[in-house]
Amino acid sequence: MANYVTSLKKGDKAPDFSGKDQDGKLISLKDYKGKKLVIYFYPKDDTPGCTAQACNIRDNYAVLKKNGYAIIGISADDEKKHKKFIEKYNLPFQLIADIDKTIIRSYDVWGEKKFMGKIYEGIARSTFLIDEKGVIEKVISDVITKNHSEQILN
Repeated sequence: MANYVTSLKKGDKAPDFSGKDQDGKLISLKDYKGKKLVIYFYPKDDTPGCTAQACNIRDNYAVLKKNGYAIIGISADDEKKHKKFIEKYNLPFQLIADIDKTIIRSYDVWGEKKFMGKIYEGIARSTFLIDEKGVIEKVISDVITKNHSEQILN
């Protein structure tokens, strides 16, 4: 049984969203109109895979920005956890606290997962590249945490 994969695909309009970042600041998709945006959904702050992914994006942030991308990470962790995670790893991008999973569900990245033989519900690690008009350019469902920036740029 494969891990859950979103139903959204290239060419779909990106679902509108609005959520608070690590500082309690409200962020919406419309704030990025006219800009390219990378939204990445990840299971949990400060876990090995999520840390590897965030640090890979951090280490390649300048290149991603040079290619015109703004970056937002989203998980169901709260603002306080996000703030700690950002400070601990010196992350240069915003993390949205989607505690009630509204954005997570609207991007269809919540579903059945399998890990070490156990089946459970959770966030399917996924990344969406959204163009200047709010249309999905690319969906990455097979995220390689240690090499994620390369996946975004190729």
